[in-house]
Amino acid sequence: MKKSLALVVLSAVLLAGCSGLTRTQQRALSGGAIGAAGGVALAAATGGTSLLAGCLFVGGAGATICALAK
Repeated sequence: MKKSLALVVLSAVLLAGCSGLTRTQQRALSGGAIGAAGGVALAAATGGTSLLAGCLFVGGAGATICALAK
């Protein structure tokens, strides 16, 4: 019960911090999240040894590309 309440509160705080983002910041955040998920999935599917490296590398690339795209 305490863990689920803490998760709800943490989620609310994180989402509240995203309310004033510019369009470029929103694209960077979305691209980073999608890239991170894709990097983990790709590393897992190919038998990669480091899911964290896939997450960070592809997530960073996704955030950069989406932030620069117009």
